[in-house]
Amino acid sequence: MKQVRVGAVNYLNTKPLIHNLAQIAPHWVLDLQVPSHLAQDLAAEKLDIALIPVIEYFRHPNYRIIPGISIASHGPVLSVTLFSKVPWPEIKSISLDEGSKTSVALLKILSKQLHGIGFTSSALPMNADPEKVTTDGVLLIGDRAMKACLSGFPFAYDLGKEWHDYANLPFVYAIWAVHERAFGENLTRYFAKSKKAGLAHVGEIASHESKILGLDAGFCRRYLSHIIQYNLGSREIAGLELYRHLAYQNGLIEQERSIDFHDCRTFAKSH
Repeated sequence: MKQVRVGAVNYLNTKPLIHNLAQIAPHWVLDLQVPSHLAQDLAAEKLDIALIPVIEYFRHPNYRIIPGISIASHGPVLSVTLFSKVPWPEIKSISLDEGSKTSVALLKILSKQLHGIGFTSSALPMNADPEKVTTDGVLLIGDRAMKACLSGFPFAYDLGKEWHDYANLPFVYAIWAVHERAFGENLTRYFAKSKKAGLAHVGEIASHESKILGLDAGFCRRYLSHIIQYNLGSREIAGLELYRHLAYQNGLIEQERSIDFHDCRTFAKSH
């Protein structure tokens, strides 16, 4: 069988999607990176498929989406947070988690739509202490956001909640994107099986990952079971389409490309 190069994010919310993937697809090579690096490697054809920020899908017409699977939230997400020293409408500068792309675009959209503001930005390296930034705010994502307290920042805004309050739609953070070089491959059934296995073992995943992250196991289980949503149905697609439109309006993407799925017939048979 042909070797397939797969990239995923090494965050807690990713684990149910890649649970036992190595056993389900032993001929695949799985590479764990931060989201922004995955997007770069997929574009450079170093990967055949990757779990990328959705903003990157809209920037690349030569990708298709694995159907039925995403990382999304239907309200607060807990792992995408804007911490600020001043109320959001007064923010002038923000340090941005270097792992994020979709969340940065979401932050720019919400800043404009909700508060009519823009901001200057600087990158926050993965090993930097967010408490020490000199900017008005700092955007953290993933496991780092869930562990952060940032006592010097009296304001904290959950971007999943802010989006849902604004749009009354789910927000999709990441999808499995297939590069055109792998369009002919039968991929969907492997991801569907891995997702099903992961969702059936969230307790086990939460218990294991909580020890690594230094988080409460019960919190991790609730996060995976009730906060993060892993489907990509009609409501999630509607949220994607609104995000695409607002990203285009705000000059964050060059065109409102269509949402194209890979291997839909295989997905339908697996459900």
